Amino acid sequence: MDRRSFIKRAGFGGVGAVAATTLAAPAIAQSSPKVNWRLASSFPKSLDTIYGGAEVLSKYVSEATDGNFQIQVFAAGEIVPGLQAADATAAGTVEACHTVSYYYWGKDPVWALGAAVPFALNARGMNAWHYHGGGIDMFNEFLATQGLVGYPGGNTGVQMGGWFRKEIKTVADMQGLKMRIGGFAGKVVEKLGVVPQQIAGGDIYPSLEKGTIDAAEWVGPYDDEKLGFYKVAPYYYYPGWWEGGPTVHAMFNKAAFDGLPKNYQSLLRTACQATDANMLQKYDYLNPAAIKRLVGAGAKLSPYSPEILSACFDAANEVYAGMEASNPTFKKIWESIKAFRGEYYLNAQIAEYNYDTFMMIQQRGGKL
Repeated sequence: MDRRSFIKRAGFGGVGAVAATTLAAPAIAQSSPKVNWRLASSFPKSLDTIYGGAEVLSKYVSEATDGNFQIQVFAAGEIVPGLQAADATAAGTVEACHTVSYYYWGKDPVWALGAAVPFALNARGMNAWHYHGGGIDMFNEFLATQGLVGYPGGNTGVQMGGWFRKEIKTVADMQGLKMRIGGFAGKVVEKLGVVPQQIAGGDIYPSLEKGTIDAAEWVGPYDDEKLGFYKVAPYYYYPGWWEGGPTVHAMFNKAAFDGLPKNYQSLLRTACQATDANMLQKYDYLNPAAIKRLVGAGAKLSPYSPEILSACFDAANEVYAGMEASNPTFKKIWESIKAFRGEYYLNAQIAEYNYDTFMMIQQRGGKL
């Protein structure tokens, strides 16, 4: 082949490549149609980390589609109350919500298993079960019966055990205690004589201040600090055994989700997983400074006694036994979590536990 012939053929090839690229553009546009959704959050804007998860999800989706897929985020109460976010999504009032599934456990205890139940898994364990232990698929089988599709979209990490107006050293100290504690955990502590109270976040502080309640659980240091509980209930206990690793979910109306192009469905799953990781990382970064500030402001930090934890553990197992006997779907999912829980904590006590324990000793010794 002579040089002129080669250049001539290469030239035509170059024009063809440009033409092919030009022709392909409409196909690309068709695969990224304009979609505008509304999302109802279960959280107020003041809780920037957990509320912010929905904004992070919206940002990821918009950036990946050059703005073609927009999800407008509404705080709790702007469209529907926070505890009705999943109901509004199932009904089609909004296309999506960002919520914690245990809020709806009163309708069916299976709801709680997707988020957190007492003495289950920590955040890493919960994510391992969701992503690699079949948890997402099992929970979505249940959500489909509710008209929803859901994916993990955040985690707070293990929460704190609550704020108390007085010291709690024994199980006897819990008798008659009026505590703001919701859902599943309330059913467990009832067995120890606690009187669980359902109170909205904004009403907790005045209820503690007036003595209407004796104790309240919320989230963890960063979020708890915002609400100022240490001023009226200074005894701050840990851990929140009812929320070892609570998963926050992004849920979508099933018909709306199924109607999306496959690439948009895939994008939502990916964006949810990125949001899931981002929230936990942010809490891990913000909580250390917050706990130091709280203690400096007068919070009296204490662990629950082994007696109290053991009593709560036994009470939780009694509750589980009753639910397993009466609810086949609960039993199926809970047995899956339990099976992995045993393996997870068998492994966690080897390298992770010993490394962390050594580093904690160095920190206490002032070497870090």
